[in-house]
Amino acid sequence: MKYLVAIFHPVDFSPSSEDEATIRDIDALNDEMQAAGVRISADGLQSPSYSKSLRAQPDGKVLVTDGPYLETKEQIGGFWVLDVAGEDEALAWGRKAVAACRTPVEVRPFH
Repeated sequence: MKYLVAIFHPVDFSPSSEDEATIRDIDALNDEMQAAGVRISADGLQSPSYSKSLRAQPDGKVLVTDGPYLETKEQIGGFWVLDVAGEDEALAWGRKAVAACRTPVEVRPFH
């Protein structure tokens, strides 16, 4: 089963604010995921200020606006896509992500 493990950051988060210990722990988690053969992909995301939101309009056109779709206090700052046996294994990796990243994460299955 494939799962998304999404990392959440405050809207004003800057990657430069991560200390060396956090970066080392995230690198170690990535290495562990790769060694276990569960990591399909992983990446960080730019600030929501770089995003574009697209919405269908009644006339059939699509409106493109700057910024995120929702105004929130937290944002998805990065993610892993994992291929694991099930929810228990995905949650185990999620717990490790919380410890390594020192921030909340969300674990969600794909269809």
